[in-house]
Amino acid sequence: MKENTVDIITMGCSKNLVDSEALMGLFEANGFKCTHDSKNPKGEIAVVNTCGFIQDAKEESINTILELAQAKEEGRLRKLYVMGCLSQRYLKELAEEIPQVDKFYGKFNYKDLIADLVGVDMTTCDGQRHITTSHYAYIKISEGCDRNCAYCAIPIMTGKHRSRPMDEILDEVNGLVAKGIHEFQVIAQELTYYGIDVDGKQHIAELVSRMADIKGVRWIRLHYAYPAHFPWELLDVIREKPNVCNYLDIALQHISDHMLERMHRHFTKADTYALIERIRREVPGIHLRTTLMVGFPGETEEDFEELMEFTRKTRFERMGAFAYSEEEGTFSADNYEDDVPEDVKQARLDKLMALQQRISAELEAEKVGKVMKVVIDRKEGNYYIGRTEYSSPEVDPEVLIEAQDCRLRAGNMYNVEITDSEAFDLYGKIVDKN
Repeated sequence: MKENTVDIITMGCSKNLVDSEALMGLFEANGFKCTHDSKNPKGEIAVVNTCGFIQDAKEESINTILELAQAKEEGRLRKLYVMGCLSQRYLKELAEEIPQVDKFYGKFNYKDLIADLVGVDMTTCDGQRHITTSHYAYIKISEGCDRNCAYCAIPIMTGKHRSRPMDEILDEVNGLVAKGIHEFQVIAQELTYYGIDVDGKQHIAELVSRMADIKGVRWIRLHYAYPAHFPWELLDVIREKPNVCNYLDIALQHISDHMLERMHRHFTKADTYALIERIRREVPGIHLRTTLMVGFPGETEEDFEELMEFTRKTRFERMGAFAYSEEEGTFSADNYEDDVPEDVKQARLDKLMALQQRISAELEAEKVGKVMKVVIDRKEGNYYIGRTEYSSPEVDPEVLIEAQDCRLRAGNMYNVEITDSEAFDLYGKIVDKN
């Protein structure tokens, strides 16, 4: 066991990762050494940043805590702390069930952990994060959500939408560019709502435009838009700013009006088709990423077939899907019966994803023969692994380039000719080096 060393384990989404990076910055400013997501934690302190979104995520977080609690009992760990969404919601229950944890923190008070460890002599770090993602970074522009979809527990954990000050966000981007980071994933629970809580107006287009004007920003990619009241001026920014990627992550969940109404999405089937048509018309070549849900209470075979037909017609470039998980405290848990059997949910999910795999294979095959800019993320075995502007880290298709043919550097961009494709990956060769 190494003294003054901290292992931080992040569960769940990239928004949690930003919090972990902020905590690591504070730890390091106070003399600690940090590792992130180590497969074999060996520090004297461990911090688990939990996810509480759906049941599977809760179970994964709890199992991780229990493994570390056992390590503490065996003397392989001195201190164990827990933070994040799960402990924000179930702090009292977790403290009673897992007494080996020294202290639980919520979603917003986790920085108190440092003060509890070092006392009044705590050093601040002026918001500097320890970036764990090397040449790209996630930029969280807000917390919370006001949408209150029937199935979602996130507003219960994170509260109302709160926009970060724009100047604070721009200062962060400037600081990261100065450190050599040039690619930014803009994230929020609902980014199109940015600014509404400040003056009643949507300011996401202004924010992204000002980010794009910062010298050294090469790529900006946008995640988690909401379809209702979509800010059309954002499309102008995506189309006109060359460093704003032709990419938009917009979760749609379903297409059946029956389901959309029960989900409290405040958007219709006709609205959805019109939205997608306008986005693709105003930003030619844009790649849309969405998330769809199967098995929501009351979903009939007819509803599901509508969803399948929607997927066939729309041909999303990127799509993920999940089966409904009943979360206590949500409208659907309190008011609907979880009446779609688990085996039916899984069968529908498998069928939907098989359809998307075929669509993705066809769309990726259309890229063969094209020359595309690719940023290199890493080297694995005999391949360099990279991404085009149409792919976000971790979740989207990658480009594989044989390492024996060239020497490339992570974080650099190269012109790559696409030579072959699979359902979710591309293969390419370097044309020339930028």
